[in-house]
Order: sequence, then C-alpha cells, then structure tokens
Amino acid sequence: MVMDKNGLQTRIERMCIERGLKMTGQRRVIARVLSEAHDHPDVEELYRRAAALDGRISVATVYRTVRLLEENGILERRDFGGNRARYEATEEGDHYHLIDVESGQVVEFTHAAHAELLRRITAELGFDLVSHRLELFARKLPDVPEEQTARLAQTERKGRSRP
Repeated sequence: MVMDKNGLQTRIERMCIERGLKMTGQRRVIARVLSEAHDHPDVEELYRRAAALDGRISVATVYRTVRLLEENGILERRDFGGNRARYEATEEGDHYHLIDVESGQVVEFTHAAHAELLRRITAELGFDLVSHRLELFARKLPDVPEEQTARLAQTERKGRSRP
C-alpha cells in the first residue's frame, strides 16, 4: 500500500485498486505524484516529479500509466491551450477552470448559481444533467491588484490557484 506523506493511501491508488488495476511500484509512485499535485501537470512534468522519487521510471512508463488511468476514469485530460494535454484526478462535484491566457495560471472554483442554472435549463429541455465542464479563458484586468483577485477567488474557489 502506498502512503502519502501523512501515512494514508493516496486517493488515486484507492481508485486504481477499486477498478482492479495492478499496482506496480512505479504506478504507485506516479499515483503519489498525481495525488500530491496542486496543479494540472502534463506528462513531461509528471515524469520529472516521478523520476525524482524513483530514477528507474521512464517517460514511456508515465505515458502508459497516464493513458491507463485516463481509460479507467481515474484521470481527466484537460486542454488549457499551449499545445499540451494536462491532467487532473477525476473528481465528484462541479468545479470550473479559469485560465489566465497571459500566464497560463489555472484557478479552480465552484459557483453554485451557475450549476443550478445549468440544471434548470436541462430540466426545462426535458433532460437530467449528468455532467458539465466550464473553462473560462481570460486576461487579468490591469487595475485589479493580485491580492484582491486571490481574496475574491477564495470565497468560491475549490482547491488552489494552480500555475
């Protein structure tokens, strides 16, 4: 059983075991790296982090593992621009991404009114909303201080501001 720094099995490893995936030592390291990520890393960044923990891990192993985790619904591929796929663990609940087109920073947030509006619209059209995504691409306003943006995002945001 792979443990995180607090001695607990990582969320991604639990998801792998629940889906019947064999957990090799290298997959455990990759699962740990993904579970500890506070950003949306691409495969090359995952490889750098995993190789720092276990020098025997190859970039090919990381690519294969990411594909396997994606095929099994454990990871989700995101395209935030920049011609590279980035990944995050599949999560329950609604959350959205705001991408700063200048810096590439990704801010995850929730917004209850938006989610409710989408449920209402789908119900009016005779459907039950199963899932949805929202990715906002924006440019930071020059007259808004960074502290104000961070403070306001804290009230509705899920997770952390992610580079």
